[in-house]
Amino acid sequence: MLNSPAEKTKDLTQYESNNEDDVIDLGDLLGILIDGKWLVMVITLAVFSMGIAKAFLDTPIYKVDAMLQVNEKSQAMMGMEPLSDIFGNKLPVMAEIELIKSRKVLGAVVKNLDLEIIARPKWFPYAGNAIARRFEQRNPDNAVSSPVFGLDQYAWGGETIKVSTLTVPDQLLDEELILLAGQHGQFQIIYEDELVLEGAVGTLESQQIEGMQQPVSIFVSHLKARPGTQFSLKRQSGNSAIRQLRDNLTVSEKGKNTGILELTLESHRADQAVRVLNEIANIYVQQNVEYKSAESQKTLEFLDKQLPILKDQMEAATRVLNEYKNKKGSINLDIETTNILTGVVEIKTQMTLLQQKREELRQKFTESHPNVIAIDKQIARLQEQLQSHSKMIKALPETQQVILGLSGDVQVSTSLYSTLLNNAQTIRVAKAGTVGDVRVIDYAVLPDKAIKPNKPLIVGVAFALGLLLGVVAVFVRKSLLRGIEDPDLIEKQLHIPVYATISHSKNQELLNKELSKSSTSIRRNRPVILSLRNKDDAAIESLRSLRTTIHFSLLEAQNNIIVITGPSPGVGKSFVATNLATVMADAGRKILLIDADMRKGAINKSLGINRENGLSEIILNTVSVQDATRKISLADIDFIPTGTIPPNPSELLLHDRFGQLLNGFAAQYDLVIIDSPPILAVTDAAIIGRMAGAAFMVIKAGLHTKRELEQSIRRFSQSGAAIKGIVFNDMPLSSSRYGYGYQYGNKYVYQYSYQKSK
Repeated sequence: MLNSPAEKTKDLTQYESNNEDDVIDLGDLLGILIDGKWLVMVITLAVFSMGIAKAFLDTPIYKVDAMLQVNEKSQAMMGMEPLSDIFGNKLPVMAEIELIKSRKVLGAVVKNLDLEIIARPKWFPYAGNAIARRFEQRNPDNAVSSPVFGLDQYAWGGETIKVSTLTVPDQLLDEELILLAGQHGQFQIIYEDELVLEGAVGTLESQQIEGMQQPVSIFVSHLKARPGTQFSLKRQSGNSAIRQLRDNLTVSEKGKNTGILELTLESHRADQAVRVLNEIANIYVQQNVEYKSAESQKTLEFLDKQLPILKDQMEAATRVLNEYKNKKGSINLDIETTNILTGVVEIKTQMTLLQQKREELRQKFTESHPNVIAIDKQIARLQEQLQSHSKMIKALPETQQVILGLSGDVQVSTSLYSTLLNNAQTIRVAKAGTVGDVRVIDYAVLPDKAIKPNKPLIVGVAFALGLLLGVVAVFVRKSLLRGIEDPDLIEKQLHIPVYATISHSKNQELLNKELSKSSTSIRRNRPVILSLRNKDDAAIESLRSLRTTIHFSLLEAQNNIIVITGPSPGVGKSFVATNLATVMADAGRKILLIDADMRKGAINKSLGINRENGLSEIILNTVSVQDATRKISLADIDFIPTGTIPPNPSELLLHDRFGQLLNGFAAQYDLVIIDSPPILAVTDAAIIGRMAGAAFMVIKAGLHTKRELEQSIRRFSQSGAAIKGIVFNDMPLSSSRYGYGYQYGNKYVYQYSYQKSK
């Protein structure tokens, strides 16, 4: 079934409304930022200031670097290439990097340079170190700074200390000790406000602490400071010192497969960083050389153990042979027997060498390894050849067999001894000429400048971060306040008409500054009112629309008295009451303006008169109405100030005389406008509202929640009064709304317009 034209129009209207809700209004966003510009500026300035402080107070960090080269193979002496192939295998670059960062290397560095000992002056928190650095830069003559603000316990520049020895019990490892400098090189060691020991520079001091097994020992080789200056001492555990060094050390390969390693170290002390990095390079090169010659050393140790045994065997075999020859006489072996002897000697020598090589392989591999199996096959073939020679030997005469066996033993022992002796000499020469796979290309040098803090970067980031946080804070505040910004919502949700929407006035801001500067306006009797200074201001145009609306709304009211109030202070009710009175007077009506806020009323300041002899004195009948009423000539209105601030404003308003006064004012003037205190703060507004013909509540755009407005309306209802309408004040310039309404018979007619700023 087709929709009717009315239904189509309804659907189109709903569709357009939904689209309007989904559209992001950049003008509204800009207006929110403009309203919160001071918050953005404050947060930006705060973060920017912290960034500047951080840039100039942070301790400078220096970066030093060194360079190593990892070679493919060690360079052995000429003629030792086979041994170089055995002992000069190259480790992967990543393995070299991990070895440099190992505890074996870094632990040696920590021990050699005493990095477990930390000794430094105690500076004033946060800014003390920066002050000391600045003093040292301006005074290169190594002078000691005078204390600032009399804080002589802190170091302020020029203080130095060198601790060569510091041993503490295990319970005090990684714990801070305080060294207090004294006169003539004397000092005291304090732990947890208790004296541990006393000593002097250049003397090893030791003291046993009760309850601890090990004593505290210290040797201070250098100390320059004012008496009373404190130094921080700490003995780190080895693991802590190694961990701290590893965290600041970076090792990486330059390029790909170049074998060039770059070592970098960051520290706040450039000279110490240079020493540490060079020590790392030297120790690693030294350990690399020791590692390359370690296998040769093991082989030499094995040969040194075998050579005496073989020498004894050779001498024993020679002695037995000589004894047998002396006993049997000289026996000459024929050529065939000599050949058999030579073959047996060669076979036994080869078997002995193969068995030694097999034992060496068995230390690395199992019986089933191919290399071990290959050697076993070679030994088996040699044993078959030896058995063949044994059969030939058995065919010889007995004397020749004995001579042949003894001669073979002598020659085998001699050959083995000579071979092992030559190998030992060769390995010794190769070990002496062993060169490591690593060499130092560049040692670390003192850097020209610090790498941290990067002052321009920190300041720039701080400014950008502060600006971002300021913008975020504005929108977060906006979302948390959840104040009503649309007058339509008030009419839809609270069912109370919005009589006028007053836009934000830049001119009123200037007038507020003029009032806050001094009280010159009071002496000059010169009103500071927007409607008199800038009659064409958009806010005054809105009040002129409100003037028309109020005229129709009072047609059926009980009197011509209106009350201007608000939910809370600072919404602009006094601004509305004062300027509305002058706008009404411009229309030729006789107006009386009363400041009934006898707690914080300040309309008299904007009108340039004193508050004394006002409403409170009239109610107490100490001043006549004629004396209390001031004629404001420039505004063409009459005004009654609050009078002297009474201790009981609510009781005064409940007095019968106040009601009688209002009835008299209603008869004398065309319109009586009363500025009352906020309804949620006190009950004064509700008391006055019962006596008035109409009550208007001024609310500020974006300041009030729905619950707050409901409570304000309920307060009026409970007192027997009612809110006639709402005046929506201080609408942002990004979306200015103007509207007015009027009463026509029993029907309220409201006219409303919405204007977007260009």
